[in-house]
Amino acid sequence: MANEALFDKLEIGDLDVPHRVLMAPLTRSRASQPGDVPTAMNATYYAQRATAGLIVSEATSVSPLGKAYAFIPGMHTDEQEAGWKLVVDAVHEAGGLLLLQLFHGGRVGHHDLLPAGEVPVAPSALRAATQTYVSADSGMIDVDEPRALETSEIAGVVEEFRAAAERAKRAGFDGIELHGANGYLLDQFTRDGSNKRTDEYGGSLENRLRFPLEVARAVAEVFGPGRVGYRVSPSGGFNDMQDSDPVGTFAALADALSQLDLAYIHVVEAFGPVERDEASAEAIRNVFDGTYIANGGYTGETGSARVGSGKADAIAYGTPFISNPDLPLRLKTDAPLAEADPATFYGGTEVGYSDYPDLTASGAL
Repeated sequence: MANEALFDKLEIGDLDVPHRVLMAPLTRSRASQPGDVPTAMNATYYAQRATAGLIVSEATSVSPLGKAYAFIPGMHTDEQEAGWKLVVDAVHEAGGLLLLQLFHGGRVGHHDLLPAGEVPVAPSALRAATQTYVSADSGMIDVDEPRALETSEIAGVVEEFRAAAERAKRAGFDGIELHGANGYLLDQFTRDGSNKRTDEYGGSLENRLRFPLEVARAVAEVFGPGRVGYRVSPSGGFNDMQDSDPVGTFAALADALSQLDLAYIHVVEAFGPVERDEASAEAIRNVFDGTYIANGGYTGETGSARVGSGKADAIAYGTPFISNPDLPLRLKTDAPLAEADPATFYGGTEVGYSDYPDLTASGAL
C-alpha cells in the first residue's frame, strides 16, 4: 500500500476517522442566488468526496455582514440551513463525515456584497491591500475601507457564530471548524498588523485573543469541544496580513485553544510558493494537546512522511480534491492524479465541479 502512514485510523476529538487523508475547506462560489443557499449540485459535489477521512466545508458566512465574496454560502437563514441539510444528508448517505467551516470576512468585503448602506467591519479601520469579486462580471476589485467594530457590538458577533453553529447542529453536521486563518475576522483580531484597538480586544496578546476565544467557547457550548476545530495560518500574508511575532502569537492561541479541549488545530503551514513555516508548526504542535492537522502543498509521499514522523496527525488536501473526488483511493494505490482546471475553481456550473471522474467509475481500477 502506498503512503501507508496516511491510512491508519484516528480519533479527532469525539470523531472516529477512518484514515488521515482529510479534505480541506475549498471556496467554490456556487451557492444559489438570491440568498447564498446550497443546492443539490453542492450536495452531489460533497458526496462524491465522502471517502475523505473527514470533509471540512467551504467557508460559510455567519451573517450578512460576514460575506467576503459573491456566491459563497451562508448559515444565517432558514433557507441556507435547509440547503446545507441536503448536503449533510448526501454526505452521510455516502458514508462520510462533514464539518461546517464558519467564518466572518471582516474587512475582506465590499459594500456591494453587504446589506444596503453597510461597509465591512473589522477590529480597526484599516483597509486591506486585497481584492474581492462582487458579481460574475466584476472581476477582482479592491475591498472597502472597513469601520471598526464598537466594543458593544462584539458580543453580537460572537452570538452570530453561536447561532450559525446551532443551525449547523440542526442540519446534522458532525462538527464545526472555525476559520481563524487567511486574513478574515478572527485572524484580523489575532494579529497586531490588523488589530490596533485600545480596548479590551486589542493591544496586548491576551486582549487580541479575547474575541477568537469567546467565539471558540460559544461554538464549543453548542457542539461540545470534541467536535470543534480551529484553522490558523501563522506565516500567511494572504489578504494583507502581518504579525510582529507569529510564532509567539499562534503558540499562545494554540495553547489557549488546547485549554478549551478543542478537537483539533488545522495549520496552513505554507500558502502558494511560501516556504513551509516549520517554526510556527513546531511551536503549535508542542502546546496543543488535540489533533494536529497539517495543510499546504502536501503530496501523498510528503504527507505520509509528515504523519509518519509524528509532526502531524493528519493531512488536509485542498486542490487535489477538486479534480480527484476519490483522492484517498488514488493515494492508497499510488494512482496518477488528475489536474484541476483553475478557470473553473470559482463560480459556474457542474463543469469543473462535480464532473471529475473517479477511478472506479471510469474503470481504471
